[in-house]
Amino acid sequence: MAKVEKGNTVKVHYTGKLSDGTVFDSSDGGQPLEFKVGDGNLIPGFENGVVGMEVDDIKTVVIPSNEAYGEAREDLIMEVPKDNLPAELAPEVGMELVSKQPDGQEVIVKIVEVKDNSIKIDANHQLAGKDLTFEIRVVEIA
Repeated sequence: MAKVEKGNTVKVHYTGKLSDGTVFDSSDGGQPLEFKVGDGNLIPGFENGVVGMEVDDIKTVVIPSNEAYGEAREDLIMEVPKDNLPAELAPEVGMELVSKQPDGQEVIVKIVEVKDNSIKIDANHQLAGKDLTFEIRVVEIA
């Protein structure tokens, strides 16, 4: 039977959990995730985890944060004057905003603190600094 190798296009079902068991993402009940192994479109630990698997194999892969979304970076937490926000926006802790970068790229940021004249935002990926566990089942290898 064929085993997954770099360069293969594969379809997998997966469930992603944090170390405390909280499920943060899953393809169960939906379409399998399709990707080309080695293209770098997914976190490295996930792509490396499927290499060597066969169709219908089920594997649990523990991915340290440095092979997932990296460590949380302090330089991505910043204070922004409320004057920079739309007038109709009532900022609250936990609210997510879309910030447009000078190059036109959009980044999702989370409000982590609200002050009288400013807000503190965190532009780290929500899973930065976290070790992830994925249960992966290979559905198809092409």
